[in-house]
Amino acid sequence: MHKIKSFLLVPYMIWIILFIIVPIAMIFYASLLDIHGHFSLENYTNFFTSSYLKMTLSSVWYAILITFFCLLVSYPLALALKSARHKEILLLLIILPTWINLLLKTYAFIGIFSHDGLLNKMLNIFHVPSTDLLFTSTAFIIVSVYIYIPFMLLPIFNAMEEIPENLIQASRDLGANHITTFRKVIMPLTYEGVKTGIQITFIPALSLFMITRLIAGNKVVNLGTAIQEQFLVTQNYGMGSTIAVFLILAMAFILIITKSKSENKEV
Repeated sequence: MHKIKSFLLVPYMIWIILFIIVPIAMIFYASLLDIHGHFSLENYTNFFTSSYLKMTLSSVWYAILITFFCLLVSYPLALALKSARHKEILLLLIILPTWINLLLKTYAFIGIFSHDGLLNKMLNIFHVPSTDLLFTSTAFIIVSVYIYIPFMLLPIFNAMEEIPENLIQASRDLGANHITTFRKVIMPLTYEGVKTGIQITFIPALSLFMITRLIAGNKVVNLGTAIQEQFLVTQNYGMGSTIAVFLILAMAFILIITKSKSENKEV
């Protein structure tokens, strides 16, 4: 049986080596080369200049905002879905937009936020002055939150579904009101779901580039857009790889600090 398990692990290990370890090693190696292909630490020196540090802080700030607003919407929504009569159908309706291509959803929002778009047409009906929301940081946050809400919602909803109903009933039998039950029972038992939601929202929000370009224009510059510019515009693969190295390190740091208790016990 042990030999069979070891044999079944072979395809998985090959996949890990070819598509995770080797690409990361190639990125790290490329980060040590300057624009002429010579070995140099110039890229790392450049990364710690004020312009790149400001861009990094900006990326972290926008990722925090996106994650916060996703949590702000998703937690009450998950709480409402838990007690809803047709929660499976409602959950499906929330998840359904994730089946649509990201580029199509982004262009749909361009049509909504543009000067002659749906939003301004609705404002004109109520005689409200039109707004130029497209190509602003606000539009970028709205679209990003819309896209990542299902990813924040699902782990929180699953954590709430796993709470035994008799625990909630017991807290009420002992005299706890709805607020106390929520604070003492529901919140602690959904903490792991919240951490998972933060992981799968914050990490990709750090490296957004397509939404940033199409929705925010040049109003938002983050690590994702910087990598795209270095590889596709200036063709400075070394600098692009250096930014990617720090992005990978930031993602690893988030994974470590939000590691669940169950994972710690297994280790």
